[in-house]
Amino acid sequence: MQLRIGNLLQYTEHHRYYTFRDFSLSSLDYKMLSLIYQPMIGAFAIAFYQQLYHGIAEGTSGYSTIETQRKLFLGLGLDMNERGRKYLIEQASRLEAVGLLQTSRVGLPDQADVMYEYELSQPLTPSEFFRNQHLTLLLRDKIGKYAVISLRESFGAQEPDEIAGMQLTKENISVPFYELFQLNTQSVDQELEQALTEVAPTRQAAPRTQLETAGIPYGEIILRFPRNSANRSYVERMRGNAEQLAQINYVAYKYNLSVADICRLLDEDGVFASSGELIVDEIQLRANQLYRQDKKREGDRQRTLARVQAAAVQNNEADDELEEFGVQEEYYLVVPSQLAGRCDVQQYNMLMRNEPHTRFMQRFFPGAVPDWIERSFERIDLNYRLPAPVINVLIHYVIGMNDAQRVTKTFVEAVVSNMLVKQVDTFEKAVLYVREQAEVEADKERRNARTAAQPGARGASRNNSSRGGISRKPSIPIVQDEGANDTAISPEKLEQMRMLARKLDGKN
Repeated sequence: MQLRIGNLLQYTEHHRYYTFRDFSLSSLDYKMLSLIYQPMIGAFAIAFYQQLYHGIAEGTSGYSTIETQRKLFLGLGLDMNERGRKYLIEQASRLEAVGLLQTSRVGLPDQADVMYEYELSQPLTPSEFFRNQHLTLLLRDKIGKYAVISLRESFGAQEPDEIAGMQLTKENISVPFYELFQLNTQSVDQELEQALTEVAPTRQAAPRTQLETAGIPYGEIILRFPRNSANRSYVERMRGNAEQLAQINYVAYKYNLSVADICRLLDEDGVFASSGELIVDEIQLRANQLYRQDKKREGDRQRTLARVQAAAVQNNEADDELEEFGVQEEYYLVVPSQLAGRCDVQQYNMLMRNEPHTRFMQRFFPGAVPDWIERSFERIDLNYRLPAPVINVLIHYVIGMNDAQRVTKTFVEAVVSNMLVKQVDTFEKAVLYVREQAEVEADKERRNARTAAQPGARGASRNNSSRGGISRKPSIPIVQDEGANDTAISPEKLEQMRMLARKLDGKN
C-alpha cells in the first residue's frame, strides 16, 4: 500500500469519487498503454486507468459525475473488503509512479466525510518516454534490453532511403498566421471572454509567470537522493507538489546546476522548514555560493590551461614572425612620463597596438610586476576575453596616466566592466574611450576649481582638501588681532588706552 492513507477505513467502497481529464486518448496512446506501460505496471492497473478514463464520455474532457467507489470495485471484480481495498490502492500507486494518475483527498466544508479525486494524465509520446531514463530502465528490467530496442523501432517510421543520411538544405516556406489573417484587435469582446471562461469544462489555472526550467523530473531527483538522508521524507512529498518542483528547476536553470548538485543541496540542513516546506531563499543562496565556487574553479582552470598552451606555442613557434598592424596618426596616444625618452609617439603606439599585454605592462616597472596587478590583467585576458590591444590601452589608462590613486583593483574592475558593457573590442574603440574619459575627468576638475574659487569656500576647501570635498559647515569669521604685527605702541595710543581704563574703573 503506497497511497498516503493511514487507515483503510479512510478508503472504502462507500467513499465517493470523481474523475478529471483534459485530453482524449488516440490510437498511439492506446498502443503506448498496451505495449509500454502494461509490462511495467501490470494489466490490472491499465484496466483501472481505462475504467477511470471512460467515466467521462468519449470525445469530451472535464469532470465525471460523482459516484461511490463501489462502482470501481464491482467494475474491476474486486471484493469489497480489506484485501480488495489494499489491492486497489496498490494499483493506483503504480499508476501514480509512472505519471498516469494523481490522487487527491477532497474535504467538503459542510460534511465530515471526504471524497477522492482521480486526475488522469495522458501517456507520454514515444520520444518523451525513451528520453526519460528511469522509465526506460524500468521497462528494460521488465522485458529485457533487446525487447526495448525492438519496441522503440516499432513506434517510429524511418525516413525514406532516398534522403537518409543526406545533408539537406531546409527552407521554411510556411505562411505565418498574421500574414494570412487580419483580426480586428481594436475592440475586445469582454462578454465573449467571460462566457468562454464560465462554460469551460476544464480547470482554469490561476495566471502566473512561467518560470524557466532545467527540465529535471521528480523521478531523477528521488532516484539519486540518499535513502538514509534526514530530508528523504520531505523530498518524497514533492512528488505531487508541482510548485516546489518548478522552483527547484528554476534554481537549477538559473545557476546551471546538475541533478547531483540539486540532490546535494536538498540533502543539507536548513533547506526545509519543520513543516516540510522548501525554503526557496535558502536553497537559492546556497546554489549561488556553489555557482560562484564552480565559476572560480573554472576560471583558475582556464588560466592554468592557457599558461600551458602559451608555453607550448612559444617553444614550438619561437621563430615565427607575427603580423604587425599599423596605427593611424589620429589614434595616437601621448607617451607616458615613465617611458619618456625611451621611445617616441609612433614607436609607443605601435608597441601598444601589437605587443602582448604581459610584455607591454613590464615596460612600466623597473623590476618585476606586482603579483596582484599581473593576476588582475591575466583574468581580464583569459576570462573576460578582451583583445590584447584593448588591454594595452587599459594599461596605458590605468598605469601610464600618472595618477597613483588609479592603480587599485576596484578601479581596474570598474573600467573593465564599463568597457565590456560599451563593447569596446578594438584598439580604435579603446582609444576613443580613453579620450572620452579624460574629457569627463577634465570637466570635473574644472567644476571643482570653480567651486573652490567662490567667496567663503577658500577656508572650507583648505580644511577639506584631504577629503576631496567641500565642507557643509558655515564659514565663521574670526576676530583678527589688529596690533599683532605692530612692533611698538605710540604715546597717543597709550594715553587713549589709559583714559579708557580709568573710565571703566569709575575714575575720572
